[in-house]
Amino acid sequence: MSSTMNSASGIKRVLAASPPTSAICTMLLRLPSRSRRRKEAESNVRRRKAACPDLLRLLTLAATNGGYERFGGDGLDTVSYEFDTDSMSCERKGNLPRLERHHYQAHAVVFWTVTLEGRARGWLTPAFHSAFRELMLHAAARENLYCPAYILMPDHLHLLWMGMRRDSDQLNAVKFLRTQLKPALGIGREWQHQPHDHVLSEEERRRDAFARFCFYTLENPVRAKLVERATDWPFIGAIVPGYPILNPLAEGHWELFWKLHAVEREAEPPPAPTLR
Repeated sequence: MSSTMNSASGIKRVLAASPPTSAICTMLLRLPSRSRRRKEAESNVRRRKAACPDLLRLLTLAATNGGYERFGGDGLDTVSYEFDTDSMSCERKGNLPRLERHHYQAHAVVFWTVTLEGRARGWLTPAFHSAFRELMLHAAARENLYCPAYILMPDHLHLLWMGMRRDSDQLNAVKFLRTQLKPALGIGREWQHQPHDHVLSEEERRRDAFARFCFYTLENPVRAKLVERATDWPFIGAIVPGYPILNPLAEGHWELFWKLHAVEREAEPPPAPTLR
């Protein structure tokens, strides 16, 4: 009878066949009505949509009205968000589930935030920056990635990765980077158990929107009152193999970057034919 009782129509059939027992009556009292469940679900959807603007509005909110302190550092890390690449909905959580793996593969563009446990400081030095750049080059070579912009902050780092081949996998790359870079943090420091990510939508990947997204991120030291101008912060850069002095704030950077990006994408071999 338990399978029959899983639906309202099943309950009606049972009641029509025989008078309800005390056990059935008790169960009926505990069952929420279908309309109430639907109302609760719709209410949750409305609340999530109202609470979660698109990413750029969220970043702007973090930078205004005391947002730097309220959202933690530059407004991106203390509060955890899960982003949906289609609807840009998000849910506040302590432990973020990942999107399906294919969202991070092939030609995906992903904004990553890697934070230290307990917001530990004291590790950000020129030596660490050098180690970071070396390992980013290794990650780029292993997974065929370009990084048009990154920034290291006193207790976390941000980077953008772009997959350049169909076999690129950014989950592999971020795992490699965190593992290999951990010794450079020093004794007693470690990463938070999970990096944050935002897979950029098609709209965000348009060139102008993409550049604005990068420029906003690179202004973090100014909003944090660490420097007066973003160009004064020494822990900013880009990683494209063969071009060691790229700087996302330098004049002409984006024109050169998109040329390199186009050449690399055009050089990608066609997909292997499917065997039947």
